[in-house]
Amino acid sequence: MGNIAVHEFISLDGVIEDPRWTADYPFDPRMGQAIAGIMGASGALLLGRRTYEMFAPAWSGRTADQDPGAPFMNESTKYVVSGTLSSGDWSNSEILGPYSAETIRALKTRVDGNLYVSGSGKLVQAMLADGLVDELHLFVFPVVLGSGQRLFADGNGPVKLSLGGCEAYDSGVVHLTYAPAA
Repeated sequence: MGNIAVHEFISLDGVIEDPRWTADYPFDPRMGQAIAGIMGASGALLLGRRTYEMFAPAWSGRTADQDPGAPFMNESTKYVVSGTLSSGDWSNSEILGPYSAETIRALKTRVDGNLYVSGSGKLVQAMLADGLVDELHLFVFPVVLGSGQRLFADGNGPVKLSLGGCEAYDSGVVHLTYAPAA
């Protein structure tokens, strides 16, 4: 049975929406190694519809020479939670239908390795509420955005977590790893 490992770029005030603002910070190679470690332990991707629709054109044309994550992103099975998509044109895509905690639980039992989730804010919020997230990797950027979709929206909670690790980068970004609190 695989775990669900979520990776989010997040501001100090909790915003995860449209992380183009991360371009203002140099990408530390150690951060790349951390993300590669999350991907490397994963056997498939689990994405919400909007993230899937952003990732498909961005990743489908990339090669390993352009980005070391491209083989994982393009060759792995991509499970997409969507009530509106009926098919996906990015290689190895499977549409799961609308969000269902039972469907996600069943998926965890049949995938070898972890299920890697990047972005997919609404999906992650639902899975956190249903206790389905096993690893939460927050890459916290030292910026307050003031508005945008937050990972932990008002009214969603409580979600109790246990710190599993912390790593700071020269850019000021901090990688916090959490697991469900015992």
